[in-house]
Amino acid sequence: MCFFLTIATPLTLSEVRSMLPAGLTAQPVSAVEAAALRRLFPATGTAAALLVGGCSCDLVRERNPDSREDERLLRERYFRLSLTRERIIRELERHRRRSSPAQSFEHWSRALASFVAEHARNAGPTLYHLRFGLAEAAPLPKEASAVTRSTAEVRARLHGWLEEDRPVMVVR
Repeated sequence: MCFFLTIATPLTLSEVRSMLPAGLTAQPVSAVEAAALRRLFPATGTAAALLVGGCSCDLVRERNPDSREDERLLRERYFRLSLTRERIIRELERHRRRSSPAQSFEHWSRALASFVAEHARNAGPTLYHLRFGLAEAAPLPKEASAVTRSTAEVRARLHGWLEEDRPVMVVR
């Protein structure tokens, strides 16, 4: 259980991967999650999680150098969800997997904004969804709606253009 950033794009997975900055990967999401994203954005050809290591946390929050403090927020949220001790340990191990060498939050914020802008230039409108939870996501509610942001807004608000559980359509 961590943060996961999903992209719903008209491009293929190979095309998305070819644009990613070093250290960022794209992994296909479940068919259920892809179908939910496709309801919001019918032009979706590919739905994938954008990951730094095992999760998307580095894209949306600064890590504390003290790993116990860094994981405190995650542990609190896990406990509120009544996960078993074994599941919490498994999820924390996922969170600890990072790309090598580790990069700063500023690096990832800028890299993500550059990717989002380049992707919009090449593919047009694209849907992004930030969520906290298990790697295998629960589908978006049918009444979910997306907020629209321009690539200029993404570049201007590196740390605030994404909102947890609120799909964001990025346009040029």
